[in-house]
Formats: sequence, structure tokens, C-alpha cells
Amino acid sequence: MSEPRILVTNDDGIESPGFRALYEALETVGDPVAVAPYSNQSAVGRARSFEATVHEYDLGYAVEGTPVDCVIAGVEALCPDVDVVVAGCNKGANLGSYVMGRSGTVSAAVEATFFDVPAIAVSQYVPTTDDEEFENLTPPKEAYADACDAAAYLVEESLDSGVFAEADYLNVNAPAPDEHDGRPPMTVTEPSPLYAMSAEFDGEAIRLEDNIWQRMQNGDIPDEDGTDRRAVVDGEISVSPLAAPHSVERHDHLDELAALYAE
Repeated sequence: MSEPRILVTNDDGIESPGFRALYEALETVGDPVAVAPYSNQSAVGRARSFEATVHEYDLGYAVEGTPVDCVIAGVEALCPDVDVVVAGCNKGANLGSYVMGRSGTVSAAVEATFFDVPAIAVSQYVPTTDDEEFENLTPPKEAYADACDAAAYLVEESLDSGVFAEADYLNVNAPAPDEHDGRPPMTVTEPSPLYAMSAEFDGEAIRLEDNIWQRMQNGDIPDEDGTDRRAVVDGEISVSPLAAPHSVERHDHLDELAALYAE
């Protein structure tokens, strides 16, 4: 393939440092065009709009909508000649099966697969300390280098390799920058099945919390080798090859129930 045309989107918003870092990394391997949310759209999953205002931007287009809106708008109207969609670079890792559906970054990649366009979701693990709030952290553009280098490598090497004949999209997560020396190794993984959400009710409000992040900081995770979270905690770049359509598990028990329904 000649230099690929790359639709670049995200969920943190087009002005985020991670987006700029990814765009610049992809310029070294292809022809990127931005079609990204005008403002922060984190954790919106596959939400979409019926109409979204589009603004011209120095890198392409800023869309007043969700990451899914951006992919649909890009592939269908704004840059229909794209060869691959790359979403990111997300501030914070997208690890574990239960995160896949709520992440706007991953959802953008999923949406691309329904257009039969290869896609890569890219995220950078950003650890916090006990006295830090994740929402208040603003890592500089340089903090996303490992994730963006990995994305550029995969765009350059995977499109003609047969990777996307087997996988619909790739979910890429890089470890914290200070947890390794030099370029971290890359390992193929599966999403961790560990679920760690909790809820506390104080009589008026519910506090929902994902308890895995504190455990990750301490290295105290039960995830096995071969899972995405284990790889990132061990200082490796995790690449999970995933399928977008829901799988079907046909079995006799449900067939029997369905057959009895109208009797």
C-alpha cells in the first residue's frame, strides 16, 4: 500500500495533548486528517447524534458530537477515502472487558469496523497518587510518546500484513512512561475479565468507583499473563486483536425455551 490516508479521532477532544501527539506520530507514516470531537467526550461509549455541527480546523475538522459521530461523518462525508481509523491517544488506559463498551476511544474504532475500515484504539496509562485526582492531571504531549510510536508502527506494518483479515480492530495500551527504560516491548493480549466496580450510598447520592486503578498503582492485580492489564503493569505495550460484532452462542437450553413459548 502507498502512504495510507488516516482518519484520526479521539474522545478527549481535538485540543487534547494526546490527540496532537498521535497526529504528529502518524504524519511520519501516512496522511492523517483529524475528525475529532470539538470538546471532551470521554466515556460516552457508542452514543451518537442525529446532527452535529462541523468546524474547519488546522488538522482537519472538529465535530460537535461524539467519537462515533466523528467516524461516521469522516468515513461517509468528510474524508471517505480513508484506509484506517486511529482513535486516541487517550489520557488513561482502556483495559479490561468491561471498559470496552463505555470507552469513546474504543467505540470509535468499533464504529469504523462496521464500514469495513481497519481501526486502532490507542491509550496511555496515566497513574495517579493518593493526593491526585485523575481529572486534574494534564500530562504533556511528550508523555504519550510510547503509545503514539506503537500506533504509528502498527499503521505502517499491519495494513498489508494480514492482521486485519483476522482482527476487526486493535486495542493498544502503553505503560506509564517512567516504568521502563527505552522502547517498551509489545505483547499480544486479551482483555482482562477482572471487574472491580463498586458503589456506596450515603443516603443522598451514590458514589461509583472503579477500584482497579489503585491496585494497578501498587502492582496488586490478580490478572494473569496474557491479559492487557498484566502487560501494562509489567511495563509492556498491550495489543489486543478484537472483533466488533457481537458473537452468538447458540445452545439447546434457549432453543427449548423458545420452542415452548407459544405452546
